[in-house]
Amino acid sequence: MGITDHFKNMVNRGEKSPTPLKSAELRSVEADVDEITRSLEHERSTRQGMGKFLKHPVQVLTEEPINILIVSVPLALIIFLGGFISMVASYGIQVLFTSTVIDDFIVFAVLVAIIPVAFLDFKEQWRVKSLENALPNFFRDLAGMNDSGMTLPNAVHIVASAEYSTLTPHIRKLDQDMSWGAGFVEAMYRFGKDLGTPLADRSVDLIAKASKAGGDISEVLRAAAKDTFEVVNLSTERSNNMLIYVIIVLVSFAVFLFVVAILVATFLTTMATAGAAAASSGAQGFIGQVDLFLYKRLFSHAALLQGFFSGLVAGQMGEGRLTAGLKYAAIMLFISWVTFRFFI
Repeated sequence: MGITDHFKNMVNRGEKSPTPLKSAELRSVEADVDEITRSLEHERSTRQGMGKFLKHPVQVLTEEPINILIVSVPLALIIFLGGFISMVASYGIQVLFTSTVIDDFIVFAVLVAIIPVAFLDFKEQWRVKSLENALPNFFRDLAGMNDSGMTLPNAVHIVASAEYSTLTPHIRKLDQDMSWGAGFVEAMYRFGKDLGTPLADRSVDLIAKASKAGGDISEVLRAAAKDTFEVVNLSTERSNNMLIYVIIVLVSFAVFLFVVAILVATFLTTMATAGAAAASSGAQGFIGQVDLFLYKRLFSHAALLQGFFSGLVAGQMGEGRLTAGLKYAAIMLFISWVTFRFFI
């Protein structure tokens, strides 16, 4: 034994060395660690991808409007294919040219595919607009409370008792987080994540970073209130300015339907009657036979296509998003179908 070993023994004198684990205990600990690891991996897999969808299907389908296509598109295909196969099996392939039932199945399938997306998108945009309209008042009131000498937790607690439309439950949740000891910055980040809007994320990030830097939090809150107010005001002004173009698109579609209805009811019907009379009398004229059913079907297809794509254009012009046009597209598609099936 060398000098170094004697020195270590003198230094460690009086200390008890840890008792080594037995092999059975070691295996038990390893088994517990493996079980915990598997549980964590399973929990992680249920928070994303297919695991999340299988555990929380409704939440996954409704958290983003576009996600509902996972269900609506297959359902629309089932409706179309089921109708197509049943009609062809019952009446033969000629049913595609002698009946409009196949067109009806196509329209119903498209409506089934886009109506859920349009509804969820409208609901989400209403929620976002309602939240963002209330943010400037919330930040302004919070700054005023802080200026009066209150601490931020007390200011948030008092503001939480006021009414801010759909923002109120989120403010009360922020108050609960801070009352349980969460810091202002951490609670604000949770608040922004809970809101889930781009404007809220931007404002919360500004407030949190300024608070970390040690600036005057009241001035930062006022700046955030002014910024959110300007953004909301510009968005409202843009929507109001573009509303006239949305109306023009809708009116042009209505004019198209009116012109087609007049054309079919007067000119084409008269031509078909005259052509049939000439053919039955054996006269050879320039009119010839007019297939009124074919013309009606062509105009019907034109109206359906114009209604669908005009709706998308209206959404893009009015709100800057094609998804927003799905509600207009669904309405005009349905109006076109009703017009040609029951009135023309």
